[in-house]
Amino acid sequence: MNGRGNRLMATKTRLKHAEIEEIFARFAKASPEPLGELDFTTTFTLLVAVVLSAQTTDKAVNLATKQLFTVADSPERMVALGEEKLMEYTRPLGFFRAKARNVIALSRALIERHGGEVPQSREALEALPGVGRKSANVILNTAFGEPVIAVDTHVFRVSNRTGLAPGSTPEEVEKTLNRVVPEPYRRNAHHWLILHGRYVCKARVPECPRCLISDICRYPAKTM
Repeated sequence: MNGRGNRLMATKTRLKHAEIEEIFARFAKASPEPLGELDFTTTFTLLVAVVLSAQTTDKAVNLATKQLFTVADSPERMVALGEEKLMEYTRPLGFFRAKARNVIALSRALIERHGGEVPQSREALEALPGVGRKSANVILNTAFGEPVIAVDTHVFRVSNRTGLAPGSTPEEVEKTLNRVVPEPYRRNAHHWLILHGRYVCKARVPECPRCLISDICRYPAKTM
């Protein structure tokens, strides 16, 4: 994206309540039950996949975990696998050494502090190695059904471009989203916004002509 596009990425004009309601009504109609794209079978495998997904595509993570989870799908089996063997699976991913180290460390922490179970507490989740606020929100939302919104690069971009929740930091955007997203839509808002940013409101060239909400969006440099 050129300099002009970067300057225009965010709009300071916030959407009105009725406009926000309409955005999520359209998302809900188009995709009533949106799903994340990380493959997992248990809360633990979801946690591992989320930690491995930092600065890496979900597709790459799914390729790595397809074999990994056949041999290590619990904290106990992951610890038994060990860091060196785990790196054989994580090697295709960015920062694979650090990620393998974190996965082994968080697996040990789950065994020692939580009886091998993934805790349903933000504080406890964020205390695990490799788990920050965004990752904790993904777990709380996807595994435990809590109406929280994880702000990744896609959610951050969509929120700023559209005027839904302009903000200079993920924390600021998350705080605004929690305030403005209508309660009936909050449970699924995380997935709708991520998928919209990943496949329609793309970083380099947003695909405005096929956007469900282009008539509401405040982005001043829409593509034709």
